[in-house]
Amino acid sequence: MRTPEQRERAVVLLVAAVQFVNILDFVMVMPMGPDFAAALGIPASKLGLIGGSYTAAAAISGLACSFFLDRFDRRPALGVAMLGLVAGTAMGALATGMHSLMAARIVAGLFGGPATSLSFSIVADVVPAQRRGTAMGIVMGAFSIASVLGVPAGLEAARHFGWRAPFIGVAGLGLCIAVCAVFLLPPLRGHMVTRKENVSLTHLFRQRNVLLSWTMTFFVMAAGFSIIPNISAYVQYNLGYPRAHLGLLYLYGGAVSFFSTQAAGRMIDKFGSFRIGTIGTALLVFAITGGFVLTPPLLPVAGIFIAFMLAMSFRNVSYNTLTSRVPQSNERARFMSIQSAVQHGASACGAFASSQILSELPGGLLVGMDQVAFVSIGLTLTLPLFLYAVESAVRRRETTVPLAVPELN
Repeated sequence: MRTPEQRERAVVLLVAAVQFVNILDFVMVMPMGPDFAAALGIPASKLGLIGGSYTAAAAISGLACSFFLDRFDRRPALGVAMLGLVAGTAMGALATGMHSLMAARIVAGLFGGPATSLSFSIVADVVPAQRRGTAMGIVMGAFSIASVLGVPAGLEAARHFGWRAPFIGVAGLGLCIAVCAVFLLPPLRGHMVTRKENVSLTHLFRQRNVLLSWTMTFFVMAAGFSIIPNISAYVQYNLGYPRAHLGLLYLYGGAVSFFSTQAAGRMIDKFGSFRIGTIGTALLVFAITGGFVLTPPLLPVAGIFIAFMLAMSFRNVSYNTLTSRVPQSNERARFMSIQSAVQHGASACGAFASSQILSELPGGLLVGMDQVAFVSIGLTLTLPLFLYAVESAVRRRETTVPLAVPELN
């Protein structure tokens, strides 16, 4: 018979597989931007609109789902979200222009947003707070694996078989993993047993720490996604990085990110989110300044990308682990749904804002990337303040309220 820790790990690994597909669906589109932009006649300076359409839809669906997700077993809810994501991804392969591709990304975002919030809710339900940093590191390691394996594979598939091939491949993989998750995950109804009738949206908005957490999330995600959708076009058109080596760039960055997310999770369990998140903030400011403000860049393209991915790993695991401790178990899915809405809404704001700041010269050269970088740096520097405030409040509450021990049904 398996121990509780073994059962926890099995659930975490299944959720990580779900997140791998969910994240791959999202992150592969941005590196492929110059490919489908050329094929569909989309200006490179407007690629942020493609990424932003996904995140805006995910924000809307996340907010809508906050009203009812806590009423359902998390297992079938996750299955429905994944099937919708698969359908939206498959639609991307049928796009014929900017508007049809945006429509496909909107469908994917409508289901991808709830899939994210459900994934983090499952981990927080199953894994106790004292081991949650490690668990979050594993789940968020899906981002690294998507970068190490998925994005390079998608870029090579696009180079050899056309830009539609990665959409078809991810849709097929997503269908397989969705079926596995539905059949292999245990029933996840513990939050329904402890659900209280007086837990409402108003109840969440009255909590200072909840509002601080969501505000922190907005600043963090807007900072990242003012830069991220434009990295592929910038390094190719402005820094002369060859398209044929783009897959290797994501391979190197993803490999570093995979190990750093695991290390960050263990360090957070030992030292706390504030300290590790502050380290990530300092490194991220260095990477953005050295790569996107200074001309010529302080580091070669591979060095910029690796530093950026390393910093993002420390930053993201820190704030996601901390925000998972903010809600009580019976309000967690509602909190996470709004959190997902804030994440994706902020990502859309960052992506849309960068598309307004940037302009394009003949040949695809992007103008205004330094201005985008300064906006990102300003937002990034707020993170340590938020981490300190939220972590202090969470620790005060946890010293007065005993931690519940999660149970798998």
